[in-house]
Amino acid sequence: MYTHYTTRQLVLPMDIEILIPDHHLCRIVDATVEKIDPRLFIPLHPGGGRPPYPPKMMLKMILYAYTNRIYSSRQIAKQLGENIYFMWLSEN
Repeated sequence: MYTHYTTRQLVLPMDIEILIPDHHLCRIVDATVEKIDPRLFIPLHPGGGRPPYPPKMMLKMILYAYTNRIYSSRQIAKQLGENIYFMWLSEN
């Protein structure tokens, strides 16, 4: 009658990179931020306290969110759990 359908199955491949088109904006943001010298970010964190998130990852999130007209930190956090492009940029 109907084809078998279940939401409790493992979907392969687990690498979400293959789901991102080659010329998608998130790939451009990723490539651009990766070209930044990592020594540029060292003075931004004085040390102590909880280890910070990687600065390049945070910059990718902000740039990609702003290009999609998402300015609220709560909306960005929501996208990190729901949007595959944000997930890929943040490496889950």
